[in-house]
Amino acid sequence: MDYQQLITFIMEMLGTVAFAASGAMVAVDRAMDIFGVIVLGVTTAVGGGAIRDVILGIVPPAMFRNPIYTLVATITSCVVFMILYLKKELLQGHNRETYDKVMLVMDSIGLGIFTVVGVNTGISHGYVDYMFLLVFLGTITGVGGGLLRDIMAGVPPYILVRHIYACASIVGAIVCVVLYRHFGAVASMVGASAVVVLIRYLAAHYRWNLPKLTREEEN
Repeated sequence: MDYQQLITFIMEMLGTVAFAASGAMVAVDRAMDIFGVIVLGVTTAVGGGAIRDVILGIVPPAMFRNPIYTLVATITSCVVFMILYLKKELLQGHNRETYDKVMLVMDSIGLGIFTVVGVNTGISHGYVDYMFLLVFLGTITGVGGGLLRDIMAGVPPYILVRHIYACASIVGAIVCVVLYRHFGAVASMVGASAVVVLIRYLAAHYRWNLPKLTREEEN
């Protein structure tokens, strides 16, 4: 495994843990059992990548050829379930705001990492000159798992009610392609994922500083 592959693998693991945690948190909040928590966690973590692989004609998708991602997502989901099951007060009262912020962090990290992983996958399969395709692959990899999670949990899809969510992924994918053409794969993935997280942080910072009534009306 060379340096680039190692960096990519580490980022994929971080993204898998982050997205699996966010999916598991949604499942626990919806009062699902351990199986439901695992299904939502795994779906959030690998769902976008599976959609991307099908679009690229990579069958079976990577989640089946290399089950390490599914295994990590399963373990992460179980850990989240145990923590929130033993400390149910984390979902109640003033702790609810902390839950929302942790959810934001996990979702933002996963979004940033999987957006650039999606772009990098398209590039590695010979589509470096196809900007629209690469941006689409990055965006669907970033938001696909969360979209499936929200549909299965019966909540409004995040990308439809949080406008900066999908837009952050699109911007990150464009930045990733541009940086790749000038600085290479590692710099593009690290830089673009940081851009996505930064956009999500700035959007959330603005939202949390709105008057309370405005936030409640938004929700």
